Amino acid sequence: MDKKLKNLRSDRILWLDLEMTGLSPNDDLILEVAAIVTDWNFTEIATFEGIVKNNVLKLKKRLAKNSSFWDVHPDSRDGLLKQNGDGLALTKVETELLAFIDKNFKTGVPVLLAGNSIHIDRRFIVAKWPKFDARLHYRMLDVSAWKVVFEGKFKKKFAKSGAHRALDDIRGSIMELNYYLNLVKK
Repeated sequence: MDKKLKNLRSDRILWLDLEMTGLSPNDDLILEVAAIVTDWNFTEIATFEGIVKNNVLKLKKRLAKNSSFWDVHPDSRDGLLKQNGDGLALTKVETELLAFIDKNFKTGVPVLLAGNSIHIDRRFIVAKWPKFDARLHYRMLDVSAWKVVFEGKFKKKFAKSGAHRALDDIRGSIMELNYYLNLVKK
């Protein structure tokens, strides 16, 4: 393998989950972000949690617009609303995320983003956090692709909790990928 190419690969993965008011990066708000850095054995190396402070009226309006989802998950919704006052500005959370990446990843090596339906989170990152997006690899490790294959082809389904809190959701995604990988080993 070309030595230059090898140096562009990371020995770490950035697992990320955003909790948002909905799925539109143009209209909806980021409420919470969490990240876990792992190696390729999915061993946790470091964690990050951030709360984004949003205008309360705008926040409640967006949650009400997406009430069909949030009314089914009232504990998550109420917890996210309660913590809003402790949050930081969107740009400050991005700065903290960048510092977290600087601490845990090699400079100049694109960071591989992983998670469940991570393409949705990436759309918010592109729209709201361009500096963070610039540090990410164009490829992503999306656990939901594994889910589609294993449910559709093999009728194997992973029972995941529906916490809808960012850090718990990431750990669930890591467990889910391990479940599928263990099926492959058999």
